[in-house]
Amino acid sequence: MAQQYSLNEGDSAPNFSMPASKQRHVSLADLKGKAFVLYFYPKADTPGCTTEACGFNEALKEFDGAGLTVIGVSRDTVSKLDKFADKYGLDFPLASDEAGHVTEAYGVWVEKTLYGKTHMGIERSTFLIGADGKIARIWRKVKVPGHIEAVLDASKAL
Repeated sequence: MAQQYSLNEGDSAPNFSMPASKQRHVSLADLKGKAFVLYFYPKADTPGCTTEACGFNEALKEFDGAGLTVIGVSRDTVSKLDKFADKYGLDFPLASDEAGHVTEAYGVWVEKTLYGKTHMGIERSTFLIGADGKIARIWRKVKVPGHIEAVLDASKAL
């Protein structure tokens, strides 16, 4: 059965407020009137998540130039996110959604199957939020190669 998602492009971005790496804090309220990228990844310091985070980090100047803030979100602890950020020199905030409220609000906490076993986990997803607070674009079940470029291209339409 296909996954049914509750959020669609054009919907208002669900509220969030989370602690983040390097003693930062991120919230929807703080981003009011600004466009941003909110991307969800399963686990810090794993191969796919590292490739994705480093890709966003390498493109930060381009995102900044487009007026976009980039925020990564996982259910990892802030201390684990700090280690991940330090290890790879990640300059953007990595937010900790330990309780899972944000991953659930964005519909990325889903049933996954690995080696025939089902478990709950984060579906790699990216949300491009316009300055109006509306979801301009959603990418679900993200494959990392080419993804950062796709997000940058879509941001030009904001």
